[in-house]
Amino acid sequence: MILSRIKPAVEEESIHVSNTKRLPSLHDFIDKRDYTGALNLLEFEHNIGKDGELTKLWMGFCAFHLGDYKRALSVYDSLQQENKNNPPKDCLLYLACCYFFLGMYTHVDEVMKKVPHSRLKIRLMFHLAHKLADENKLMEYHKQLADVIEDQLSLASIHYLRAHYQEAIDIYKRILLDNREYLALNVYIAFCYYKLDYYDVSQDVLNIYLQKYSDSVIATNLKACNYFRLYNGKVAEAEIKSLQDQNSINSFSFGQDLLRHNLVVFRNGEFAMQILPPLVDIVPEARLNLVIHYLKQHDYQEAFELIKNVEPSVPHEYILKAVVNAAYGQHSKLRENIKIAQHFFQLVGSSSSECDTIPGRQCMASSYFLQKEFTEVQLYLSSIKSYYFNDDCFNFNFAQTKTALGYYKEAEEIFMLIQNERILNDFIYISHLARCFIMNRKPQSAWELYLKMETSAESFSLLQLIANDCYRMAQFWHAAKAFDMLERLDPLPEYWEGKRGACVGVLQMIIAGRQARDSLSDMVQLLRNSANAQVEPIIRVIKRWAKDNRINI
Repeated sequence: MILSRIKPAVEEESIHVSNTKRLPSLHDFIDKRDYTGALNLLEFEHNIGKDGELTKLWMGFCAFHLGDYKRALSVYDSLQQENKNNPPKDCLLYLACCYFFLGMYTHVDEVMKKVPHSRLKIRLMFHLAHKLADENKLMEYHKQLADVIEDQLSLASIHYLRAHYQEAIDIYKRILLDNREYLALNVYIAFCYYKLDYYDVSQDVLNIYLQKYSDSVIATNLKACNYFRLYNGKVAEAEIKSLQDQNSINSFSFGQDLLRHNLVVFRNGEFAMQILPPLVDIVPEARLNLVIHYLKQHDYQEAFELIKNVEPSVPHEYILKAVVNAAYGQHSKLRENIKIAQHFFQLVGSSSSECDTIPGRQCMASSYFLQKEFTEVQLYLSSIKSYYFNDDCFNFNFAQTKTALGYYKEAEEIFMLIQNERILNDFIYISHLARCFIMNRKPQSAWELYLKMETSAESFSLLQLIANDCYRMAQFWHAAKAFDMLERLDPLPEYWEGKRGACVGVLQMIIAGRQARDSLSDMVQLLRNSANAQVEPIIRVIKRWAKDNRINI
């Protein structure tokens, strides 16, 4: 964000150090963007008694550009207190800028009431209105922006913050056209292309800046992020490591925080719990990435608590909040959270900017999935399946959709592609695959899924599914085995009735020559597991038919 170069209002006058050749001048440090060196020089001036108003103004300037806003605030505040009757020009305005970057927006508003009108004041109030989500004031200050570089840069930054990346690019390019020496604008343009997922274009633009300032922490970090998207985390991390020997990263605290944060991302969440929590209120993305880490750990309660008060403003924030509410709602059986998730998914998927993107189509599919409108789900997922052939989560959802629509052969094939152990052990996966096996006339495969499970409420539910689905599909032998097991676990009349009907069905299939005769003995044993009075009459009928057909049971 470009508010202003908060710099002491002097031109030719500068601070001079002793004539020793061992110390460069203040402006040498500033020109090299070595604000730590400049600050050390200023502190040296202070220690040898050459302290004054101008020295403190420069100290505030250097601290601000190092991202040490608390120190800059302290400097400007002390100047204000020491010179209440005649404070340095723009000191209050600089104080307000520090409050702004510290997120102390109420203090900004209070200070700005005492500040006279200026272009910087308009820009700062413009940004404050955005932070406070005050659309009326935002438009009011928007109208006051002039066609000057500083104002236009502020407008571009607001476009960027509101995810209007193309509008920001247009402004930056227009300024750059007449000011080729403003190389930093290439970094801003590269950020916009990164946000638009044009990572290769972003890198091409970024290289223009890196050719001159190869030690830039921000630019190198963006390069690493581009490489992460284009290649992988290892390639990205190699770019970050190139900064470790540079003095700038050791002194630039925000740069340190940003790189530590991104290393967690590049390493797929390694050390997330040690690094991300302290950065939640420092690096904007830290909160969102910590939420993602909690989701991966299936800690839905913590993920929900961390994001529940976040007001989403860009698509990826809406998507993440939707995913968290869906996971938390399903895990806690809270219908209200499911409705919130469905609403957020629909907002993204139906928006003009996202409707034709891959994430947008995923969102519409998710919205319809939560509403159980599986025909629509299949339509959207089919349009993007080529991008997710090896994605287990995508395949899990797609296979469930196919199952709900009765496309059991296709569903089984998709289920069998999944490799993730957690999904493979999920009851939803097991039960849906069992149904596909049964509908595809592979009841033994469904039965083997049950045999692999430990005794639990879920295994009991799977037995019920196998018993009923096999019965409906006239796979009576496996239906009889399932009903027999159910009756032994819980001797309810309905399980006996199911077993009795299944056994009669087996006998009919044997008589019709569609079932092996040697299963008669096993069926008689199943019947004898029941204490019902109807057992013996049924067994007598079976034995009589077996005797007539010379079958020894």
